[in-house]
Amino acid sequence: MREKIKSVSQYRRELQKIFNEFIRLRDQKEPCISCGKPLPAKYDAGHFYSVGSYPNLRFNEDNVHGQCVECNQHKHGNLLEYAPRLTERIGFERASKLMAIRHEPLKLSLEEIKQLTEHYKNKVRQWKQNM
Repeated sequence: MREKIKSVSQYRRELQKIFNEFIRLRDQKEPCISCGKPLPAKYDAGHFYSVGSYPNLRFNEDNVHGQCVECNQHKHGNLLEYAPRLTERIGFERASKLMAIRHEPLKLSLEEIKQLTEHYKNKVRQWKQNM
């Protein structure tokens, strides 16, 4: 019954939460993507291309990486240092593809949002099992 009264934005928030959890698990042993310092116990899933300007890249794994709160929130992403480390981490080809698709529109249907949520729930479960 509760599932039927959830709005699309509530489903999107649920997807954002599980996606960010996956990013944090994936990058827990990596340094901050911007400053290169070891990540503290609490850190963010920082976007290279901001969600406000590039909502189509909100759930793109190549666009989101573990980032310390200092860089993400206090230095607004610390993008000058993020850019070269992004290329080091994902490679030139994937970084170039990310740049090329940044203006491509992406409109997720409710069904696609639900599928992505399940996809990332499964990925989180797998990461936790392998820890």
